[in-house]
Amino acid sequence: METSEILKKVRKIEIKARGLSSNVFAGQYHSAFKGRGMAFSEVREYQYGDDVRDIDWNVTARFNKPYVKVFEEERELTVMLLIDVSGSLDFGTQRQMKRDMATEIAATLAFSAIQNNDKIGVVFFSDKIEKYIPPKKGRKHILYIIREMLDFQPQSRRTDVAQAIEFLTSVSKRRCTAFVLSDFYVRQDFLQQLNIANRKHDIVAIQVYDKRACELPDVGLMKVVDAETGHEQYVDTSSARLRTAYRNYWLNRQRQLAETFAKSNVDSVSIATDDDYVRQLLGLFKQRG
Repeated sequence: METSEILKKVRKIEIKARGLSSNVFAGQYHSAFKGRGMAFSEVREYQYGDDVRDIDWNVTARFNKPYVKVFEEERELTVMLLIDVSGSLDFGTQRQMKRDMATEIAATLAFSAIQNNDKIGVVFFSDKIEKYIPPKKGRKHILYIIREMLDFQPQSRRTDVAQAIEFLTSVSKRRCTAFVLSDFYVRQDFLQQLNIANRKHDIVAIQVYDKRACELPDVGLMKVVDAETGHEQYVDTSSARLRTAYRNYWLNRQRQLAETFAKSNVDSVSIATDDDYVRQLLGLFKQRG
């Protein structure tokens, strides 16, 4: 992609993502993703109904009347985006590719994060860690992230979610909120890694998929290619048995994925490429808020 074309796309995504993060997500994001805890802010005179455990005894003794400590939520978070850049994301039969939608969602989350004064970092992964961008604040940093998302060329086309989650656990020493954006077309189980990571961090899984992954169309003989392995084969989509088996395979895989997230206590949402991702993200935020 040419530089001018990338910059044009970056600008377009920035305008949309900033608008959504400031107008739609502002309050929802704040309440859905809490800070590290409560920090001491000031003291004030005791009022009826205050918790006696909050009394500051030193100040109370000095002024001969009760004062309480006031605490505020420590808002600053570190937000990590774990973005799948494997070959299967380069697919879309609806309005856009899975990769395009993942980029828009990631950009919207990134702008929501900096509006709350949070740091944002990124891990691009395939079946290995392709690139790590350490957490920083600011618009310039986010524009760099978006540019990378649009133009990044991975070395591998396969996927290994487990390795990406393991990397997060080792690289993020302090608690963070991590969004894993992937289609989760994986051949390996990653429950153990998710369990360990979610005990230390707050993990949120966002699945991006295409409707064609759920059902085969009845169009006769069709060539299908595995985007990650390059394996090609012809299938007869006029066979009702084949279409049913394909549908059941998809449903079974989705069930297994839902079980993995439930067992590790990870919040998740599945978004199709022709879905309104704004509505879906708001639903996720409200569920957590």
